[in-house]
Amino acid sequence: MPESPAAPTASSTPVELSAEDAKLVVLARGARGRVGAVEGAAVRDQDGRTYAAASVSLPSLALTALQLAVASAAAAGATRLEAAAVVTEASTLDGAGHAAVRDLATDAPIHVAAPDGTVLGTVVE
Repeated sequence: MPESPAAPTASSTPVELSAEDAKLVVLARGARGRVGAVEGAAVRDQDGRTYAAASVSLPSLALTALQLAVASAAAAGATRLEAAAVVTEASTLDGAGHAAVRDLATDAPIHVAAPDGTVLGTVVE
């Protein structure tokens, strides 16, 4: 999985998220857990609607969870994202998911969390 140059930084103190951003982590964990996927992700659009997805790995199609969540939002008419979260066992944000979020928002925070929901860091660039 490609890594983003803007990898989140781990902190020894827990990261406090707003209630809306914490909901994204919960949705991402749920999407990942339902299908036993490598990653789960969720995004919130300009109207407050949320979209959750799990990574897809098929012989003819591979998408990160974040790419699929962004695609779902775009397909539903979203023109801007307010925030995103990805739950993964990786310690960094993948480049493809990062790029997909930046297609709809140059400044939306992308929270990266461990499978247990612990936020490892936030990418803002």
